[in-house]
Amino acid sequence: MAGVLQRISDGYHEIFENYSDPRVKDWPLMSSPLPTIAICLSYAVFVKIIGPKIMEKRKPFELKRTLIVYNAFQVIFSTWLFREALHAGWFTTYSFQCQPVDYSWSEHALRVAAGCWWYYFSKFTEFLDTIFFVLRKKNDHVNKLHVIHHGIMPLSTWFGVKFTPGGHSTFFGMLNTFVHIIMYTYYLLAALGPKVQPYLWWKKYLTVLQMVQFVLILVHAFQLLFVQCDYPRAFVWFIGLHAVMFYFLFKDFYNQAYMAKKSLLLLDLCMGYLTLIFHFVIIDGNTGASHGRVTMMLTSSVAIIVSTDSESSILAKRP
Repeated sequence: MAGVLQRISDGYHEIFENYSDPRVKDWPLMSSPLPTIAICLSYAVFVKIIGPKIMEKRKPFELKRTLIVYNAFQVIFSTWLFREALHAGWFTTYSFQCQPVDYSWSEHALRVAAGCWWYYFSKFTEFLDTIFFVLRKKNDHVNKLHVIHHGIMPLSTWFGVKFTPGGHSTFFGMLNTFVHIIMYTYYLLAALGPKVQPYLWWKKYLTVLQMVQFVLILVHAFQLLFVQCDYPRAFVWFIGLHAVMFYFLFKDFYNQAYMAKKSLLLLDLCMGYLTLIFHFVIIDGNTGASHGRVTMMLTSSVAIIVSTDSESSILAKRP
């Protein structure tokens, strides 16, 4: 038994000492995954057990001003993170097909790595989404999707910063921060009160956007299983399987919240169509002709989503 534990310990130190990025070793929370694990577990215990127990006999907090300030902060923070991802090279010098990590000590490489760390840190700030639900006694919002999504992301991104802070894996963060700009803008508008509610008809499309995001991340990650690229194969699976898990979690939520059974097939077809679109972009490259064809395909995909939603509404109204 002692020998097994020793081999596990040796393997742990071998991986974390010899395969991790030495540039981030002394950065906050980067020396070991244990603090991040502890914080994530504490979050889950609080929002599912301790928080509801504390609020059980108390009146819910309104938190209107707090929510406005918080969501405005998240919009600004997400916009800055998205800008950092673009500065790293997406849509300019980065390749969508294969982008190795730059582990050098150059100013640009260090800025990219720092951007990855701040993205990791942002996942802790998003715990407040759930904590505010608990304080407002909206415990039905603290569902499986919400807790798993927020509880896993800090640890997932910790490994990204520790081993691959830059390159191919930052596509995930770039796309995710863009989605969060839109998402927190919606929450900011919703926090402004009833006068804004008539303009928030597009809530359900936020979930669709999240699902599209994970389809694109999945394709972008798993393409490296079929091409030669100087990027860790373990992280191809790590990112791709995360995308699969989150896609089905969000799809399950969307099915329960919005969809009639007949229209689920249309949504699945649309997601498959978007997969082909992204693959088409990667294979064909960034030529002008490619951009024209992709624009037409994206337009038709949006039309499918909208028609799917319309059909769902019609079916829901039938006796």
